[in-house]
Amino acid sequence: MNDGHPQERGTPVGRRVFLGTLAVGALGVVAAPKLQRGLEGFLGGAADKDPTGLTGLLPNGGGFRYYSVASSVPRKSADTYRLKIDGLVDRPTTYTLDALKALPQTRMVRDVQCVTGWRVPDTPFEGVRLSRLLDAAGVRPTAKAVRFTCFDGTYTESLTLAQARRADVLVALRMQDKDLSHSHGGPVRLYVAPMYFYKSAKWLSGITLTDDVEPGYWEERGYDIDAWVGRSNGRDDAPTS
Repeated sequence: MNDGHPQERGTPVGRRVFLGTLAVGALGVVAAPKLQRGLEGFLGGAADKDPTGLTGLLPNGGGFRYYSVASSVPRKSADTYRLKIDGLVDRPTTYTLDALKALPQTRMVRDVQCVTGWRVPDTPFEGVRLSRLLDAAGVRPTAKAVRFTCFDGTYTESLTLAQARRADVLVALRMQDKDLSHSHGGPVRLYVAPMYFYKSAKWLSGITLTDDVEPGYWEERGYDIDAWVGRSNGRDDAPTS
């Protein structure tokens, strides 16, 4: 991850690589939809190998920008992906991708708002309501918050238990009516519809119930813990829900 802001520090890239990437980005602005989809895939792959965050500054056909705070992220397949739920629960559980797909799915369409300013309107997400997974695990009375970890090995996020139980918070498996790609945080990511997109952690691998909110990666760097769109981070964006 992640979608909130480019990485702060990284290895410099060569001038030729940077200018070439800019040229491809400019082409995507005027290209046909098919070429734009190809550009989106190219930028997603480039972002996996770009610790500088420069690819996050370029446009692409889907309207999204690619951010990661790790220089590379391992890929997970249906065979290798696991989502662990632990902490202050009665029934710690580990889900495979197939097990998550077998659960009832919820689809919602919302604008996606990044704290850096860009917005992608009417974006469909589909997945399992987080509240369903919490209920299945049996949340203990002492639990007050949820901590999320990611298989990039770096990114973390948190919600209060009340926020996590909202009907518009998903463990998402699909976006834009297709399975989540690796570049978009697949195969599984968090989606917190009413908050800035940095709360929607990519490459989700762990859900831990805790007795207090633990600041996530960007909150430790000054972003608001309660990241309601239009009511936090000094911004006045229109709400996404």
